[in-house]
This record gives sequence, C-alpha cells and structure tokens, in this order.
Amino acid sequence: MARLKLEFPEHQYYYSTQLTVRVTDINAANHLGNDSMISMISEARARFMFEFGIEENREDGIGIIVTDLATTYKTEAHARDHLLFEVGVMDFNRYGGDITFRITRPADGAMVAMAKSGFVFFNYKSRKVVPMPEAFREKFPNANWVDA
Repeated sequence: MARLKLEFPEHQYYYSTQLTVRVTDINAANHLGNDSMISMISEARARFMFEFGIEENREDGIGIIVTDLATTYKTEAHARDHLLFEVGVMDFNRYGGDITFRITRPADGAMVAMAKSGFVFFNYKSRKVVPMPEAFREKFPNANWVDA
C-alpha cells in the first residue's frame, strides 16, 4: 500500500493555537494516541472557525460537516507536551474544501503530524449539501480553487 504524503503550501495557514497533551491522551505505547490526536485536531478546527466568526451550525441550519480526515505522523508526542496547531484552508470547490493542519512541538521544533480534513457546507434542516456561502469564501481570498 502506498504511503500517504501530506504537503501544504505555506501561504494557506491562517491561524495557530497551542494545545497540551494530557495524561489521558496517552495510549498503551506511552505516546499520544490516534484517537486523542483526532480530538485535538477537532478542537483546533473549532477554535479556527470561532476565530473567523464561522458558526458551525447556524440558526438557519447551515453548518459544516467533515467528509474525511487524513493524518500522517512524523514523531511521538508525550504527556504535557505543548503542541502548536497551524490551521489553513485550501482546495475550495463549490460546496467546501480542505482544512489543513501542521502540528509541531515548539520546544524542540519537531514536526509531530500533518493532517487534512475535508468539509462541505450542509443544511442540517433539509439534510442536503449546499453551496459554500459567499461570506465564508470572502474570509479566505488566497485559498486556491479546484474543479469539483
């Protein structure tokens, strides 16, 4: 099976936040578990959306739904490590795009992981995918577009 390789352009990062690895995030191998990394990625995404004033589930029922997640791990993280999550957006299409994550450990500069989370806009009332709102698109004028 081919290895997944994630690389993202430097200009697409718009936000960063730090999270600390908790003791409860550690697995039997004594490092940050995959399930906890996914939770940390979700927290970084939620902080990013809040920072840009993007409601994940608006009153009109339109929100964002995650369609996929890909993660590559570069090195272990351990309890009490402070991790920097740099968050960006790219590959916009009519309905959504990708939210990207570069996760490093500032204490030693180690690259811990890279991740990509696909998303689409979804109307939770009608249960249908809807086009990306113009207000969202305008927040990220440098995001690239792909045909989809």
